[in-house]
This record gives sequence, C-alpha cells and structure tokens, in this order.
Amino acid sequence: MSLYENQQNSQNSQSNIAQKRIGVAITGSFCNFDSTLFCVEEIVKKGAQVTAILSYAVDTTDTRFMKAEELKKELENITKNPIVNTIVDAEPIGPQNLFDIILVLPATGNTLAKIAVGITDTPVTMAVKSQLRNDKPVLLAMSTNDALGNNAKNIGQLLNTKKIFFVPFGQDDPIKKPKSMVFLPDQVIPAIEEALEDKQLQPMLGISLY
Repeated sequence: MSLYENQQNSQNSQSNIAQKRIGVAITGSFCNFDSTLFCVEEIVKKGAQVTAILSYAVDTTDTRFMKAEELKKELENITKNPIVNTIVDAEPIGPQNLFDIILVLPATGNTLAKIAVGITDTPVTMAVKSQLRNDKPVLLAMSTNDALGNNAKNIGQLLNTKKIFFVPFGQDDPIKKPKSMVFLPDQVIPAIEEALEDKQLQPMLGISLY
C-alpha cells in the first residue's frame, strides 16, 4: 500500500466533513472539469453542504470540454444550492461567515497569481478574500502549465501564507509539459479534512494520477 493510500485510509477513519459548509470555487482549467464534478459529487456524498462559486470565465465560456450552461446545471443538480457567479454575491461570504472552508478547484495559474498579490476582480478571488478576512481556511487545488515556471514565485508565496493550504499535486505530463502541475483528485477530501484542522496534508508533492 502506498504512502498516499495509508494517509487517505487514516484520514477517512479519523474525521469527516459531514455538515461542513464548503464553498467550491471553480476557475478556468476547463480540461479538468470532469475531475472537478467528480470531486464535488464525492464531497456532497460525505454530507457536506456545498455551494459552487464560478469565475467569470467559467460562468460564460463554452469549450470542447463542456458548455457553461451544462456545467452550471450539473453543479446545481449535485449541490442543490444556487451558484454564486458575481462579485456582489461573493462579497457577503466574509461578513456573513458563510463557509467553514473554501476550496478552489481547479485553481488556475492566473487565479493563483491574483490571490498571491491580492487582486480581487472575479467572484472566486472575492470569495477567497472574504474567507481570509475571517482567518478561515482556503484550500487550493492547483492546475497550471507554468507551476514550475513563471508562477513558481506565486505558489511559493502562497505556500507561506497563513490559512492557505494545497491539495497535493504532481506533474501531469513531465515530458511534453515539464512545468505543468495538477492536483491529485483522490487527495481532495483528505486535504479538506486536514485544512479544517489548520493543517497541510502531507506529502504535498506526489506523482500525478493523470
């Protein structure tokens, strides 16, 4: 049994996320939307109360992977909650203390960079800002082609930022995309459980399952 499997079994036996209020903030790594929907469904199955928060790109962009309306319908069917897709709707997250944790899934390099330098210009970055003002956890599920390139400095800053945690990640295609890093889907729920306890799930760096 691998180290990851041991860790996951340990996490599953020790804690759960039932009744936790989780905001799942989705940004435009469109090729990972199948994994995103799978993870959201698994979180809901654990008994969590989930609300989807969409970046403007996700809210309006049709791609070969999925149409925007199809994604939104799937999310509403899974979560049974209305979608947050404007800055105005995301702003009350902090003042009204709406979530126990926010999971950015997937978190693009563009969004990681904005969070690192404090840019708030989408519903997702507003949600993160509102969550952090309450000193509550934000969990990032990275998906970016330049994690080991121009975005490395932003990721390094976020790794050293209070209340920000990462879903373990690995290289998805080291030969064709040597700077690309992607979250490990099977580590999302264990990472949520740890972040709720103010801990980073370890090991953080692994071999991608893609």
